[in-house]
Amino acid sequence: MGSVVGELLPFALGIAISPLPIIVVILTLLSPKARTSSLGFLIGWIVGILVVIGVLTALSTFLPDRDDSEPGVPAGLAKLVVGVLLVVLAVGQWRKRPKPGEEPKLPGWMQKVDAFDFAAALRFGLFLSAVNPKTYIFSLSVAIDLGVSDLEGTELLVPIVVFAVIAASTVLVPVVAYAIAADRLRAPLAALHVWLSRENNTIMCVLFLVLGFSAVGSSIGILWP
Repeated sequence: MGSVVGELLPFALGIAISPLPIIVVILTLLSPKARTSSLGFLIGWIVGILVVIGVLTALSTFLPDRDDSEPGVPAGLAKLVVGVLLVVLAVGQWRKRPKPGEEPKLPGWMQKVDAFDFAAALRFGLFLSAVNPKTYIFSLSVAIDLGVSDLEGTELLVPIVVFAVIAASTVLVPVVAYAIAADRLRAPLAALHVWLSRENNTIMCVLFLVLGFSAVGSSIGILWP
């Protein structure tokens, strides 16, 4: 169990430090309905991650088990594909960086976050996590490890829940902190929003690159033990 949890940590952190959900939760916290909309987004975000990692893990259980004498080739190849894809995405993010002095272009839908109530924010959090390709890419490597592990049934729930909580931690922490000290957080949140919007591509480039090489290295360990 400990080794499985250790392997999922980097990829859970990959989702956690993805700028997009952090920017969205900051926008909800700066909106007129901050407390209700931020809570709705948090719940939707966590549930979406749980659904994604749960479904991918269930599908990965059909892969051949990996043992010391007979490495799981399909699992190794799948992780290799994930790793290469992450490296390719890293290159794409680097090329999309704003030029010096250029203002980053944010999606138009972000302007609608101010009007979210609890239900709208919940639906959006669920949608954003459940259909976001990055959630699937980061979750897939973990799901493969869980699917070919010796864990069965309810034993899989622990690492899945741990993964979801860590992945959602950067949304959870601001929501809890705002509930405790709302007035003190408004200025820092606004400044963080500006910084994340500007550095989004650079952050994701580094993140994709690190986790991509991690997945490739893991695949090599499986295919050529």
